[in-house]
Amino acid sequence: MTIRNLEYAFAPKSVAVFGASVRDGSVGRVVFDNIVCGGYEGEIWPVNPKYTEVAGRRCYPKVADLPGIPDLGVIVTPPETVPGIVRELADMGTRAGVVITAGLTRENGLRQAMLDAAKPTLFRIIGPNTLGLMIPPVKLNAGFAHMAARPGNIALLSQSGAIATSLIDWAAQNNVGFSQIVSLGDMADVDVGDCLDMLAGDAHTRAIVMYLETIPEPRKFISAARAAARIKPVIAIKSGRHEQSAKAAATHTGALSGADRVVDAALLRAGILRVKDLAELFDAAETTARFAPLERARVGIVTNGGGAGVLAVDQLIDCNGELAELSPETIARLEVVLPATWSHANPVDIIGDASPERYRVAIEAVAGDTGTDVVLVMNCPTGLGSPLAAASAVAKLTHEGKIGRKPVLTCWLGEHTARAVRLILQDAGIASFETPADAATAVSYLSQWSRAQRALMRVPPSRGEDTASDREAVLAIFRQVAKEGRRMLTEPEAKAAISAYGIPVPEMIVAKSPVEAEIAAGRLLKTSEHVVIKLLSKTISHKSDIGGVVLCIATAAAVGEAARSIEARVRKHAPKADIEGYAVQPMVVRKQAQELILGMNRDPIFGPTIMFGAGGVAVEVMGDTTIALPPLDDVLAGDLIDQTRIGRLLAGFRDRKAADRGAIIAVLNGLSQLIVDFPCLVSMDINPLLANTDGVIALDARIEIEPERVEEPGPNPALAIRPYPSGWTRDFAAGGARYHIRPIKPADIALYPEFFARISPDDLRLRFLSPRKSFSDQMLKRLTQLDYDRDMAFVALEASTGALAGVSRLSCDPDHTVAEYALLVRTDLQGHGLGWELLRQIVDYAKADGIGRIEGIMLSENSKMLTMCREFGFKVTHHPSEPGLLEARLDLR
Repeated sequence: MTIRNLEYAFAPKSVAVFGASVRDGSVGRVVFDNIVCGGYEGEIWPVNPKYTEVAGRRCYPKVADLPGIPDLGVIVTPPETVPGIVRELADMGTRAGVVITAGLTRENGLRQAMLDAAKPTLFRIIGPNTLGLMIPPVKLNAGFAHMAARPGNIALLSQSGAIATSLIDWAAQNNVGFSQIVSLGDMADVDVGDCLDMLAGDAHTRAIVMYLETIPEPRKFISAARAAARIKPVIAIKSGRHEQSAKAAATHTGALSGADRVVDAALLRAGILRVKDLAELFDAAETTARFAPLERARVGIVTNGGGAGVLAVDQLIDCNGELAELSPETIARLEVVLPATWSHANPVDIIGDASPERYRVAIEAVAGDTGTDVVLVMNCPTGLGSPLAAASAVAKLTHEGKIGRKPVLTCWLGEHTARAVRLILQDAGIASFETPADAATAVSYLSQWSRAQRALMRVPPSRGEDTASDREAVLAIFRQVAKEGRRMLTEPEAKAAISAYGIPVPEMIVAKSPVEAEIAAGRLLKTSEHVVIKLLSKTISHKSDIGGVVLCIATAAAVGEAARSIEARVRKHAPKADIEGYAVQPMVVRKQAQELILGMNRDPIFGPTIMFGAGGVAVEVMGDTTIALPPLDDVLAGDLIDQTRIGRLLAGFRDRKAADRGAIIAVLNGLSQLIVDFPCLVSMDINPLLANTDGVIALDARIEIEPERVEEPGPNPALAIRPYPSGWTRDFAAGGARYHIRPIKPADIALYPEFFARISPDDLRLRFLSPRKSFSDQMLKRLTQLDYDRDMAFVALEASTGALAGVSRLSCDPDHTVAEYALLVRTDLQGHGLGWELLRQIVDYAKADGIGRIEGIMLSENSKMLTMCREFGFKVTHHPSEPGLLEARLDLR
């Protein structure tokens, strides 16, 4: 588990400050004063050989002189001293430290020396070069921020100390409190993924906000983010841009897959809501923490000022929001209670003299409309109505910020009464925003978060059940290309490869000379009105750039002449280029077809990506493409289509029929499966892919590979999101019944209530090491929604009923060398060998995954588990620090 030993940093009972000082202006003094003056109630020990006393407390010369073992070491000493202090603390028994000191770099070797000192005991390091750590619930301010943060339920992770202090300052002015603030610094050890894992289970944290500049260990980050985002909102700003991986790319996809677009795709699949600036960060956190995600966010607006309503609508549309269309019944209801001069539409302008009662009846009518999902209430100050009275009326209508199940957001303009108004609204649990644009943007967070949650819940399999594929045929093609020392496939090779994965291509005849091209054309023209001829070259990728493609040829003789013309152009523009021959194929004409592009590229951080959008020769100019991370399934492929402008054209318009959406989705799934199966893929274009009501067909394709990786098996280890391990399923018999074992799925959450109902209280106590009467929805999500990279669970299902019979699970440490296991079998099915099969499944999986040892903790009275472990070969010993507990270990190497 990546949170191992982090509890000592996030809930320390004692702190030792190395480099504590009495010198004015020194970091050591500021840090020590912040800890003492912040009211931290644990032990505080200053360490500095220069002093005998700091701030009235005894100061210790070195680690060995401390009166106890500190939970947390805070280090503010010169860089060259840090590795030694870490080693001494680790040897003493301390397990976490905050290294505020800068200057420990790879170049001077101090960074690695520090990590080497920490590794034997898994001593966890936050930093170096960090602002520090702040835990407001325990009044710990272990850093040099200019002020302490107030307690609250938002956790802040920041890769910039300056941004962290700015947000602390802003939050103080806006009554925002924090559960944790972590300045991550250089992230030599503890990184953002570790902190996300820790915060996912933190009861004090309701939402997590992040300022990111880089994303180290992307697979770990996405795994941790997906785990956290399933439980609570995670909102991020990602600043900076990565240089594109190929300015002169061999495929269009390389040129179009800008790094920031990949970050968008990665954060979406991780369930993270991305915002643009610091002001939006906390608005998004407040909104998403208050309300559940919405499938749709149709907004009904009630305002006493028409102009404010129009501004809100403008911003709503800019954010891809949706203005609710009020029903005739709602309009009629409002006609009765509002003045004749009201707007008669949404936004509902109730006029500047609106009384609290008029607000009440208008809001109730709009909220009662079945076509409204969110209500936005606005107030502009006038001399004819009281903003405070209007706010009180809104507050009385709501419960926990909602009317019924519909969120209520508010915007009270004007500064004179703003603070008093916002206190009324906040006390009622109603989200309040300063401007119409802020309020409208906040509405969009709910629908964007819903989209992110939908993507988060998708866990496509490593082998798509409905995806046609012939891996051996493609492997043979790639082997031949590698044997010839090439990276780029010829067009016939590329088309054969994609065709093997269910992507339709036209018939193609390869001709070695203009004469052979004429013969091929004669054959094809018997069934086609026109043909196309293309240059075949292993050194020229973009054929159209030098006139290497001639379209719509009606006679065989014209094809021969076109071949000779192509050769002449090649000799003129690229005299050293090789000409392998010519590809002749029917001229495919699809009535009212759209030209699409599909592609694959490798991002330097997140690995393989998939591109989809409007294609053709002007693909870069059109700029209508979007990016996703594989693997895909039908839902994710459909979402990818819907993110583009051409996606709306594909749905049909005016007299143009809709394109075959299912065929496009099948092509995207085929491309995804190809990426999963072949780690050697570098980049790919399918452009254009023609799509209309009759289906799809790929007219051109390019593929680049790494020859030395052709024999590597799938699934592709570079995937940022590990696919569902569909190969780990089997059936078996136990106690006269049949069972099916498979990896757990998010949908299995529905099986757990009945499962727990059929387990005795004593068996639950033995499994969870303490009595349990109930399981929260949050805990059930954590049990069933895994990312499969560090955690795995297998379910045993009754073959006859599909009911959950038992569960076994593994959770790996940061180095993926040790995993903790747990096992639970339904009480009525124990004693038949079901537990043995579940244990065998996780042991086999751990061996295949390269895990060196599995271990578990159990109560000494758990005789059934102890017997099974010993029979299986586990070594059982007493727990070193917890009486009554035993440890079971199985070495797999």
